[in-house]
Amino acid sequence: MSHNTFGHLFRVTTWGESHGPALGCVVDGCPPGIALTEADIQPWLDRRRPGQGKFVTQRQEPDAVRILSGVFEDARTDGQVTTGTPISMIIDNVDQRSRDYSDIATAFRPGHADYAYFAKYGVRDYRGGGRQSARETAARVAAGAIARKILAGVTIRGCVVQIGPHAVDPARIDFAVTGDNPFWAPDPDIVPVWEAHLEKVRKAGSSTGAIVAMEATGVPAGWGAPIYGKLDAELAAALMSINAAKGVEIGAGFAAAALSGEENADEMRMGNGGPMFLSNQAGGVLGGISTGQPVTARVAFKPTSSILALRRSINEAGEEIDLRTKGRHDPCVGLRAVPVVEAMTACVLADAYLRHRGQTGEHANVSGAQL
Repeated sequence: MSHNTFGHLFRVTTWGESHGPALGCVVDGCPPGIALTEADIQPWLDRRRPGQGKFVTQRQEPDAVRILSGVFEDARTDGQVTTGTPISMIIDNVDQRSRDYSDIATAFRPGHADYAYFAKYGVRDYRGGGRQSARETAARVAAGAIARKILAGVTIRGCVVQIGPHAVDPARIDFAVTGDNPFWAPDPDIVPVWEAHLEKVRKAGSSTGAIVAMEATGVPAGWGAPIYGKLDAELAAALMSINAAKGVEIGAGFAAAALSGEENADEMRMGNGGPMFLSNQAGGVLGGISTGQPVTARVAFKPTSSILALRRSINEAGEEIDLRTKGRHDPCVGLRAVPVVEAMTACVLADAYLRHRGQTGEHANVSGAQL
């Protein structure tokens, strides 16, 4: 994973800034012959799009995607398919309000990447944070839509399981109901609790953190590699690269430290279709290789750094200042992180599938091995 590119065979490079004319990505390594149009990508972007409720930023962006390269009409299918060449996509920015940031042109927002970027490069785009902005994740979601087209039989679902101190009971998580509310909540009973908390945070001009959970089912055994190509390590790196992410757990994660060996061991029996696990503390990955169980992860997102409360800071001249941030911001960035977590998971799994296929063959599958 380099500055702006991640992946090995399925490689994604994103570009653009929050308040620039546009942003987008280039996807390289997508196999040829896969049906792909803007209509396949747009629904995923619509799920991430801002301005869809009072608890997210009110910036109005249609996030309309255009494919610039890498597809062509296929006479055999009477449709448009990938050609195997780089797929370039662009999303225009149409609702920038750069003047909102004029007061912080030389100031560093506490908790934000402002200072770190300036310390590294000596220059920064202060308008909405430039590349630091969560707006960059729209390009990742577009890339994830292509990755999903490669992952036949794999279902990736995400949900918010905690906002601030208010967490969902793990026994009540139901991914099927996340689309029924504006919070991606997997339990309808938590919705009024989160709504009251977010309303209090929003009126105070403050922000709050969140935890997003992800589950990928249909991943066969054998994807990933031991030691330096571990599936869980690459997934963790991809999820940690999301703006505002501060922690990633695979499977039981940090809770595994409190388990006994007996509790942590995912016992096995033989089922009709092969090995059957009696638990999934490992999160579907052992030794860096998928087991055929659901791949699970949780991502912790920090509170949005741009808040109205007066905070102590410094500016580029080294002067001590008191700072508050104006503009349109998410009081809880985790609310729009679910599609991004899903997209990054899809990109990692698509890459793992292509690498596995390249090493072992099209139909190789560890779960079919003789026991």
